[in-house]
Amino acid sequence: MRLDFAELGPAEGYRWLTATVTPRPIAWVSTRSRAGIDNLAPFSFFQVVCDQPPTLMISISQRDGGGLKDTLVNASETGELVVQLVSHAQAGAMNASSASLPPGISEFERFGIACVASELVRPLRVAAAAVAFECRLAEVKPYPAQQPRHHLLFAEVLLAHVDDAVLADERHVDAEKLDLIGRMGGSLYATTRDRFPMRRPA
Repeated sequence: MRLDFAELGPAEGYRWLTATVTPRPIAWVSTRSRAGIDNLAPFSFFQVVCDQPPTLMISISQRDGGGLKDTLVNASETGELVVQLVSHAQAGAMNASSASLPPGISEFERFGIACVASELVRPLRVAAAAVAFECRLAEVKPYPAQQPRHHLLFAEVLLAHVDDAVLADERHVDAEKLDLIGRMGGSLYATTRDRFPMRRPA
């Protein structure tokens, strides 16, 4: 099959991209609005993009009607966000928090997701998250520049919280205990339970 993306509509292009570029890690992002409303939402266009400085990138699309999502608005206005990774046990809560709610309603409160205060930033952390990165917003890049449909958030990691329960030792995470999930195409998700080792050549 040959796919010419110039001939595909946006929905069809999205379907092919998300069904083939898999599994994608999920950033469960918490922010706080200027009014003090806490927001929590998942994004699967997400990755580590730099180690010096330690930086994560999250791509946030516009709302269906063309407006900006609360995560983007809050992070842009306050310069702060927390990025949580999603374990298999938290899949249901993560999925619930993807619902479209009015800006004045907190997903933490609506869906009963336990939270704790962060140390260096104002947004709350998901209490049960095995890994949470407290971040400073480094840059927001609209893309494409001529007619933005997405905004790329570059988030510099200030502090990481890693649950001792998922550690193999003081310097390593046990991948099986971490038990993260990734986004596949459509409504499918994958776990990180199946793995195999392979050393890079010298």
